[in-house]
Amino acid sequence: MFNFCSLYSGSSGNSLFVETQNTKLLIDAGVSSKKIETALNDINIDPSTLDGILVTHEHIDHVQGLGTLSKKFDLPVFVNQETLDAIPKQKDKISEKNIKTFKISDKFEIGDLEIKPFSIPHDAANPCGFNIWKDNKKISIATDIGHMTNPILKSLEESLFIMLEANYDPEVLRCSPYPFTLKSRIAGPTGHLPNEMAGKTISHLLKSGLKNAMLGHLSKQSNFPELAYKTVVDELISNNYNEDCISLSVASRDNHSKIITI
Repeated sequence: MFNFCSLYSGSSGNSLFVETQNTKLLIDAGVSSKKIETALNDINIDPSTLDGILVTHEHIDHVQGLGTLSKKFDLPVFVNQETLDAIPKQKDKISEKNIKTFKISDKFEIGDLEIKPFSIPHDAANPCGFNIWKDNKKISIATDIGHMTNPILKSLEESLFIMLEANYDPEVLRCSPYPFTLKSRIAGPTGHLPNEMAGKTISHLLKSGLKNAMLGHLSKQSNFPELAYKTVVDELISNNYNEDCISLSVASRDNHSKIITI
């Protein structure tokens, strides 16, 4: 068994769930602890059975419920030192024995899962994505990416499943009510990934065995689920693929996804 579920995904909060027969992990806790508990209960997971929480970076939409969740259920938190230093309010709630620091690019194990973080370009202290293996099956979590790079593409190759950011559409962003400075940040090199680049990335990864992709971290003001999906499909078609060669879905902002079995 190797399952993935998006509990919440979007600019208002992110939390993902991965499980095997022996290991249960959260990636990020960017909504309240109560909301995460509710979502886990909805998929019949007792929060106290989690083996830990992986943290991608310190922005509030990724750590809002982190400290409370860790404290309430005595959960280990796996985080790099720079990110930990950037979340003092959350850190104060986490028992010292539950703080597990890692270095980006170093592999580590949690239960029967092997984890390898990789650096991403985002305006945070030391942000990362994650490659996660169970036996020879690999999934990848890649959101909050200001621009796609060759090293990131290399990290994502041979993934059977990817949770990939499709944050905004440039034209919708341009017409959005966001102030100019925020628009510039989102579209900048350390901001977020647009729909079209998500499509190009998925097209590239199909060559190395990608079977399933979920688009995530959509902006509420500068994107629409239908638009993100269509843009990615159009990009696949332009690269001589079609919808049938991959299972493609869009993560919901407020509700958990179906459970995807890798």
